Amino acid sequence: MRPPVVDYRNFRLRKLNSPEFSHLKLLFGWVGYFTLYFLTESIIPEQSCTPVYCFLDDLIPFCEWFIIPYVLWYALVAGSLLYFALHNIDGFKKLSTYIIITQVAAMSIYILFPTRQDLRPESFPRENFLTQIVALLYSFDTNTNVCPSLHVAYSLGIASVWIKEKDASRLLKACIVIFVISVCLSTAFIKQHSVLDGFAAIPICLFAEWFVFHRKKRRRQ
Repeated sequence: MRPPVVDYRNFRLRKLNSPEFSHLKLLFGWVGYFTLYFLTESIIPEQSCTPVYCFLDDLIPFCEWFIIPYVLWYALVAGSLLYFALHNIDGFKKLSTYIIITQVAAMSIYILFPTRQDLRPESFPRENFLTQIVALLYSFDTNTNVCPSLHVAYSLGIASVWIKEKDASRLLKACIVIFVISVCLSTAFIKQHSVLDGFAAIPICLFAEWFVFHRKKRRRQ
């Protein structure tokens, strides 16, 4: 593996505004997101949320195996940010900006038009280790603030940035795309989201894609 382009061993808070480390300020977007997330979860009652549903939700069976990509998604987000922070600062900036755009858009929708889904099974068709993990997920991740799905939005952004990474092999890019597809599917198969939640993330991602990758190109042209 090639060496990092930035030596973070020299990082100090007083150097946060320096050209070497100023890109790390984008991580503060997570502070704003988690603050708004916990506020909306505690302030907006479930009764005031509009249920999200479409007929496709009934055609998709519950499958606990999809909890694996759903949970590994957290490692994908953290690992991608870490890789680009170490090896491609421009890629880190683009990915962080992409995520911030989707966060701001999603949180605005959650506040202006709060939603919920009522798709979770009352009892699991099977009892095993994976369904126990799903039950644990249900216990701390509520069924509100679901549309659009940030699992889908982040995943599409991560795939987009990785596909454009010149130093990544075709095999790695293919594996990430396949994994991202499994993550998007997992949101519906573990009944954490309606299919509509995934579709609702697409317009936000298209705007983020344009803003991050194509806006400056058009200006130069």
